[in-house]
Amino acid sequence: MAKGTFKTPTEHQIKTTNQLQRDFFSQRIHVFDPPLPEGVPERLKKIVASAKIAKGDVVLDVGTGTGILVPLIQAYEPETIFACDLSEAMLAHLREQYPYAKTIATDVRDLVLPDQSIDIVFLNACYPNVVDKPGSFKNISRIMRSGGRMVISHPMGKSFIDLLKEKSPFPLDNFPKKAEAEGLLEPYGFLIQEFIDEPKIYILVATKHHSR
Repeated sequence: MAKGTFKTPTEHQIKTTNQLQRDFFSQRIHVFDPPLPEGVPERLKKIVASAKIAKGDVVLDVGTGTGILVPLIQAYEPETIFACDLSEAMLAHLREQYPYAKTIATDVRDLVLPDQSIDIVFLNACYPNVVDKPGSFKNISRIMRSGGRMVISHPMGKSFIDLLKEKSPFPLDNFPKKAEAEGLLEPYGFLIQEFIDEPKIYILVATKHHSR
């Protein structure tokens, strides 16, 4: 297992970058509306299926945006879907389409939900944007039940982030390789169960293996 720790940014860096992201995505809401690029809808279904959602599960979609995963999650009949994003404008758009989802406008590190109340967490196409990864994964670990599953994914693969970096007004991290991810996530109580790193899809499924 590769040892490593997430970088801990300053509060100023976190707040500044989050505001840049909030403004950037709030101005690009309709970029995420259908039709999606060829192959992406099928890969999104594969990402959601990898979580093995059971009927009655409580699901959290981090960086939900306009809710691209929400109807796919709903098909598994969860008890509740929490949709978390920095952009209230994106969440307003989501609520128009999927009023059954419970939206929360906040950074995931500051998300207030009860301890051990979530079964499934998705971080789809948003891992590179998470500024405070130590704080975020500590909080995700807190709210997840033992045996719960976290899915870190991107339906266009790691290379797509390299293209975004050229135009992004804020820094973007790379998706980790498996050995690196094991070392980064283990301190938060996560054990990797599935790892797919292909040119057009990235899926990491980790199980919460003990209380933190």
